[in-house]
Amino acid sequence: MKIALLGYGKMGKTIEALAIKRGHTIVLKCDNASDIDFKDADIAIDFSVPGAAFNNITTCFKNNIPVVSGTTGWLERYNDAVTLCQANHGAFIYASNFSLGVNVFFELNKTLAKMMSNLKAYNVELEEIHHTQKLDAPSGTAITLAEGIIANHQNYTQWELDTAGANTLPIRAKRIDAVPGTHSIAYMSDVDRIEIKHTAHSREGFALGALVAAEWLLDKKGVFTMKDVLNIG
Repeated sequence: MKIALLGYGKMGKTIEALAIKRGHTIVLKCDNASDIDFKDADIAIDFSVPGAAFNNITTCFKNNIPVVSGTTGWLERYNDAVTLCQANHGAFIYASNFSLGVNVFFELNKTLAKMMSNLKAYNVELEEIHHTQKLDAPSGTAITLAEGIIANHQNYTQWELDTAGANTLPIRAKRIDAVPGTHSIAYMSDVDRIEIKHTAHSREGFALGALVAAEWLLDKKGVFTMKDVLNIG
C-alpha cells in the first residue's frame, strides 16, 4: 500500500515507522494537501491540524484518493465532508480515536450508560487527560464518549466543558506533559463509585488502528467508521 501522510508531526512519524514495518511505502509527506500530486498514492492518512483537515480530506476526494482521518477539532464541517465524499464517489473513515482498544471502550461506554440510565442516585462525570501539545479541548475521543452517554442515558441531553448542571454532562479536560491520552467515565453516588477507564501507553496504538483502517478501506467506496472496520457494536 502506497500511503500519503497528511500531517507529519509526532503521529505522522509514528504512522510512518509502523507502516514501513507492515510492508507499506510512504510516498508523500506534507501538512497541506493543496496542489499536491497524488499520482503515486493508493490512500491518504490525515493527522494534520484542525485548520487544514477539511481541505486535506476534500482534496483527496477530488483526486479519487481514499482517506482516513484522525484529526479532531474540525467536526463542524464533517457533514460537508460526507456530502463531498458521496458526490465524488470517494472513500472515507473518520475516527476521533483509531486505537483498537478505545473503539471497544466506546461500545463498553454505551452499554454501561444504558445499564445506569434508570439509577437516579448516580451522577456521571467524564475526564480526559492529554499532553500539553494537544490543540483542542475537550478531545475528540471525550466528545465521542459524551455523545455515547447522551444517546443511551435518559438524564443527559448535552455536554459542557468543565460545567455540570441539569441534564448537562460535564467533561473535565486536563493537559499534562507526556500523557498520550487517558479517558475515564465515573458514575458517582453517595455510597459508591463505578468507573471505567482507558489509558494509552504510547502513540503506537493510534497509529496501528489508523493503518488497520487504511488497509480495510482500500478499494472500497463510501463513508465508514471504526465499527465497520472492527465489526463491533
